[in-house]
Amino acid sequence: MTISADHTARGETGQERPEEVAEEAYLPRAAAEAVRKFGITAEDYMLPARHQIQMVDQDGNLKHLSEQGAEPGHEYPLPGDSELLNAYEQLVVGRRVNDQNSALVRQGRMAVYPSSHGQEACQVAAALCLADGDWMFPTYRDAVAVMARGVDPIEAMTIFRGDWHGGYDPIKHKVGIQCTPLTTQLLHAVGVAHAARLRGEDTVVLAMCGDGATSEGDFHEALNFAAVFHLPVIFFVQNNQYAISVPLAHQSVAPSLAHKAVGYGMAGERVDGNDVVALLAVLDRAVKLAREGSGPLLVEAHTYRMQAHTNADDATRYRQDSEVAQWVARDPLTRMKKYLTDRGLLDDGGDARIAAKAEAVAAQLRTGLGEDVPVDPQDLFKYVFATRTQQLDQQSALLADELARDAAGAISEEKANK
Repeated sequence: MTISADHTARGETGQERPEEVAEEAYLPRAAAEAVRKFGITAEDYMLPARHQIQMVDQDGNLKHLSEQGAEPGHEYPLPGDSELLNAYEQLVVGRRVNDQNSALVRQGRMAVYPSSHGQEACQVAAALCLADGDWMFPTYRDAVAVMARGVDPIEAMTIFRGDWHGGYDPIKHKVGIQCTPLTTQLLHAVGVAHAARLRGEDTVVLAMCGDGATSEGDFHEALNFAAVFHLPVIFFVQNNQYAISVPLAHQSVAPSLAHKAVGYGMAGERVDGNDVVALLAVLDRAVKLAREGSGPLLVEAHTYRMQAHTNADDATRYRQDSEVAQWVARDPLTRMKKYLTDRGLLDDGGDARIAAKAEAVAAQLRTGLGEDVPVDPQDLFKYVFATRTQQLDQQSALLADELARDAAGAISEEKANK
């Protein structure tokens, strides 16, 4: 059985034509143009390439085109030099931020931090592939992507201090607030894409999630809705091998997570999540296809969570140090530095400048997150409803009275002690 490249299995009245349905299955109209453009079968377009896309190997060497995993309809040109240098700078800053935040947690200046140490290539590529008017919906582990999208570092980390708000304006930056509930951000992303389509806006939405999220019901609902309504959404799955302590083998036995795409009628692709060159190439094309009307796409990036799930997790209970060591050798940062240096795009002076910028961001975090934030107890009632209820007014007045009496008592006690 083959997959049709258009709605040819249905007549003008929408009735099925039995003689054709026996040989053809349904392919969304949104993907038909892409199939014709690449001159390949629908299966070759919708199924991921047989091997993951990797352009630069773990030693920092550019692979021959025949070894990059490319196939007809899955060819990817090298990103431009300026894009690669910008990506490397963001990688260095992201690594420094990850390590600095882990230290701030140990010092008690942050409540929690889910480090993306080792996953920075995914973070950076996700942010850089989007245009200014596009939206990104991150997970709780995607703070580096949020920063690379232009959000101030202190604002990006506010949520990890345990503050009552997300820290930054999502509308200003076109970045959804980082979600702690698993997978809910995918539904938010689809909703924004649907609204943009109804308004006639030229908007692409990139929705980030981890491998664990693909086991959630929200994942199914988001992908199915996006496919049915032909929405310009890229579902970017960072497969870091573990859903907290549950390895991928205990989550899914699919050939890959990218293969799940075809079940929803969208194209899927696999890419080396530690190769920022390949990530930029794959995501750049995915954004282009989505913007041109090819519908949603799913991109799975193979990467690894080098550190624990959060500072509250003991990763040694479910994985071996030898496993982590294998992925240290695939570090995206050292790989990219070697590649750029060999090409003459990065010298010692340029690397020193980038390192100095990363240190400046780390210093900004140390200073900003070390300051006490004034707390107004009345904020408990200000932002619950647009129009405050009578009950909230009563509770607010009760709290104000208690605070006033406490303050008066403290003053009286101070006078008595003089």
